[in-house]
Amino acid sequence: MDSFQITFLGSGTSQGVPMIACDCPVCTSEDPRDFRTRSSVYVETPEAAWVIDTGPDFRLQCLREKVCRMDAVLYTHAHTDHIMGFDDLRRFCGGDRWLPIYTGLATMQDLKRIFFFAFNGQNLYPGYIKPKPLVVQSFQPFKIGETTLTPLPMTHGRSPAFGYLMERGGRKLAAYLSDCKSVEEEVVERLQGVEVLIVDALRHREHPTHMNHQEALALSSRIRPGATWFTHLCHEIGHAETEAALPPGVRLAYDGLKLKF
Repeated sequence: MDSFQITFLGSGTSQGVPMIACDCPVCTSEDPRDFRTRSSVYVETPEAAWVIDTGPDFRLQCLREKVCRMDAVLYTHAHTDHIMGFDDLRRFCGGDRWLPIYTGLATMQDLKRIFFFAFNGQNLYPGYIKPKPLVVQSFQPFKIGETTLTPLPMTHGRSPAFGYLMERGGRKLAAYLSDCKSVEEEVVERLQGVEVLIVDALRHREHPTHMNHQEALALSSRIRPGATWFTHLCHEIGHAETEAALPPGVRLAYDGLKLKF
């Protein structure tokens, strides 16, 4: 790996696409871009690799993309579709290796409650997950390898959530804003000049806790990134016809998509 690369492990909403017991045109589509597992991205750099969120499909996503390295894990929030692959991180905790887990305080508390067996210090056996909890705060940067990451607070219903800005060598390479209804002006200001914006764009209709396409487009126009990719897409969004109607510079993410910098 001699570059900065983002792989979309998943680009779908909480129920995935196709949805169970649905025969709509998107759920029955033969376009592989309409097959969406739960949203997550895997980031690789020359010196480190990490994942943002580990949903219920995490194991199969890792097998599909042949993920063999994991130096850290970041979480946006503690909803089921973003954390339930947590125990499959055990494959990256061989020997006495502890895996750094970065997230906000509320999400960390939820992880410790839901996966108490991993954090209580009583199951330090070979092959078990050994998480190293590292609480981060809004707008307080931290580093993984040579990449600076800044947690960005987002509004997502009643759940506190973070997006993450990723910078290297003075370049604002990418921002990952999954699961958000709105972002505050300070976040918009921090993201000015970002090369790639990855943003929640659930569907065309309005949703109480997620951005729809109109809201995501409005956010993109405020940030003015080099390129925008919509993610966390539901089964109302057919890839081919929807992307064809988007303005220049805005596209739909899909499972397996790789962005290289």
